Amino acid sequence: SDDTGLSSIRHDASQRQITVSCSIDDDHNATLLTREFQKAVSDYALPEGYTVEFSGENETINEAFGQLGQLLALGILIMYLIMVAQFQSLLSPFIVMFTIPLAFTGGFLGLLFTGNRLSVIALVGFVMLCGIIVNNGIVFVDYVNQLRDGGMSKKDALVETGRTRLRPILMTALTTILAMSTMAMGFGDGSELVQPMAIVTIGGMIYGTLLTLYLVPVVYDIFNRKERKVYLDEHTEE
Repeated sequence: SDDTGLSSIRHDASQRQITVSCSIDDDHNATLLTREFQKAVSDYALPEGYTVEFSGENETINEAFGQLGQLLALGILIMYLIMVAQFQSLLSPFIVMFTIPLAFTGGFLGLLFTGNRLSVIALVGFVMLCGIIVNNGIVFVDYVNQLRDGGMSKKDALVETGRTRLRPILMTALTTILAMSTMAMGFGDGSELVQPMAIVTIGGMIYGTLLTLYLVPVVYDIFNRKERKVYLDEHTEE
């Protein structure tokens, strides 16, 4: 008798494999759609000996997210070690690192307000933010330490730093924001591919810069309860 069968048989690790593929339109996200498939398959009772695996674009995206996550963690660690060497302190770099969560929050808000989803290119924007947003904290904390080493009280040093370092901090943020603005607007062919990166960078810089001017002085005051001792020169007249 005649019957139908597979036109070809594929093996993976000595096990038979059947591939079911499909295309995704522009209105759907591969990762979110894969989650829906996983939910549907989880309720399905597979015959004994059968398993289901998801690969393709979703697997590539997950691998990219994992690699960028490791890159992000390594970048933060390297930045912290470099600042420790420059500040000659473990505490000052720790205060500067508080600006990174602020930038990340701003980046997520930027994606939310513009209706963009978290993607690999958006995660690249978060990696960029780590190296950009800490500049504001470095400028602030370093100048506070200089004033306190010169004999100024902690409160006066924080107020003076906020007044004198406001302009360079805003200039640093505005140059980055304006440079990325055209990319965020989506001008030019293929701009939609890198648009989430620009949106993350702009959102992170706006939110992070504004809150840095408020949060960093507060964090500095919390972690530096004691006033610094200023050692006078031996030849200073009493």
